[in-house]
Formats: sequence, C-alpha cells, structure tokens
Amino acid sequence: MKHVTEISIVDYCIKPGTQLDLVQWPTVIKPFYDSKESYKERLKAGIKQLTKLQRLLYAHNRYSLLLIFQAMDAAGKDSAIQHVMSGVNPQGCQVYSFKHPSETELEHDFLWRTHRALPERGRIGIFNRSYYEEVLIVRVRPEVLKAQNLPDSSLNVNDFWAQRYRSIVESEAHLYRNGTRIIKFFLHLSREEQRQRFLARIDDPDKNWKFSDADMEQRQAWDQYMAAYEACLTATSTAEAPWYVVPADDKKNARLIISQIILDTLSDLELCYPPTSKARHKQLLAFRHQLEQDEYEEVHQNRKLPNVNMPEQS
Repeated sequence: MKHVTEISIVDYCIKPGTQLDLVQWPTVIKPFYDSKESYKERLKAGIKQLTKLQRLLYAHNRYSLLLIFQAMDAAGKDSAIQHVMSGVNPQGCQVYSFKHPSETELEHDFLWRTHRALPERGRIGIFNRSYYEEVLIVRVRPEVLKAQNLPDSSLNVNDFWAQRYRSIVESEAHLYRNGTRIIKFFLHLSREEQRQRFLARIDDPDKNWKFSDADMEQRQAWDQYMAAYEACLTATSTAEAPWYVVPADDKKNARLIISQIILDTLSDLELCYPPTSKARHKQLLAFRHQLEQDEYEEVHQNRKLPNVNMPEQS
C-alpha cells in the first residue's frame, strides 16, 4: 500500500462541554484514499485488524462494545455498517434497527427497549438508530411524545429535554463502569448530497423501495433536525461515551474514518488472551501426549474392515 495520510480520530470527536455548531463541521473532506483500489486496500486492512480485535474481545471477556449510528436519511448508515463490519464473526455481533416503538414498548420508559438489546461481555452490538431518537425525532415531532402517555408532572417542566439528556448520560456512565464501551457516530450529510441521493433512489427502480414519504417530511424539517442534533450532541458527548461527527458526503471516506475510530477504541482496551496456569499447561501437555499416542496406535494397528454381506438386489 502506498503512503496514506493517517486518520486522527480526535479531529472528529466532540470535546465534552463544548457547544456544537454543525455549520462549522464539514460534510466532506480530502479523501484518505487516492483511488478506488487504494480505498479497497485500506478498508480490507481495517477489516482484517478488526477481525483479530473482535477475537480478542471475545476471549478477554471483560468488555463489550456498543456502536451507535445516527444520521439524517440517506447518510449511509446501512452501507457503513455493512462494509466496515463485514469481517466480524456474526456469532459475536448483533445489529438492531429501532423503528417506531410498539404498544408494549410505549408502556415502558424510553430507554427500556434499547437496553434489552445491549451486547453481552465479549460481544459487539450495533444500534442503527437508537434511544437518541427520543431526543431527536420526538423533539421535532411533538405528537410522538404525546403517544408515550407520560404523566403531566413529567411533561410540564421547563427542563424536560435536559432531564432526558441526563438520563442518557447517566445510563451510559453506568454501562461504562460495567465494561461497555460506547462509540457514537453522527454521519454528517449535507442537504444537497441528500437531495442527490434521494433523486438516485427515485431514478433507480431497484431502489424505489428505499424512498418513503417520511423521507420528504424529515427533509422539510431539516433546520429543526439540525438544531435537535446540535443540542443533543452537545449535551451527551462525554469522555466515557463520545460522539464523533463523521463527514458523510463521501461514503468511502466515512467508512475509513468509522473503521479507524473503532480500531483505536478497541486497541486502547489492551485486550489479551486469558493466561494459561502452570497446572493447566501441565494438563494440556498430558492431553497432547494422549493424542500423539492415539495417532501412533492408529498408524501401527492392523485394522481389518469387517466383511459386510450386501443384500441381494431383487
């Protein structure tokens, strides 16, 4: 691979306590690849490294990893998950896409349905949209909040959204203390690039199914959503569970950035395989000797196949 620019993940991390202004964050930057081939080579190298780290994560069995993807429609969440995570063992990774809550889910607090899907130790969980919808779409569309049947005493407070942010931050801090590492990605897409991707979906019959009326409704409320994202990311980016703003107009570049953030986070955990005790090592040597002896006996033993009388054909 030719010399490539290193990806510094701190460039995309929202520093805790800073006020986010998405206008100041680019949706496209200079690519970290110079050709389609170099992109594939770099992504492949990341996939290979992630495969090794996932194996270590499972064997180490002290941590779990939760990846959260949030974005406007057509930002490339699905394809990013598909490409970046293509090499992981599916037995140790689960993807959840959270749509409109069911009647049962609405009868619980807003974190309940997602917390049921949290990854176990040694595993990777991916939330394609998440509990953050409760401070994004719910904030832009008040009618969704009404359907949650919250008590008036909870609704009629001036700091309702601040309370929800606090619930999220405290929940993520609890998960961190218990071994879950959380990485949150906001795929930052420009309004013009979204328009182009919507047009492509309309023009391609095989992609018509990906375009819905709700996509246009969300687009018409673009400014409200940007304000909701700014407030949310500002309030909930912490040292324990940081938000990363990933320029998403270039899908390939976005995948490389996401891949590097995941690799750096897992590498910082200093994962290792469980050590083998002296007693266990001695036991393994005994098993090895037994298996070698079995092979010797199979080679030198004169085995004869029994005569089998085949049934006569009528």
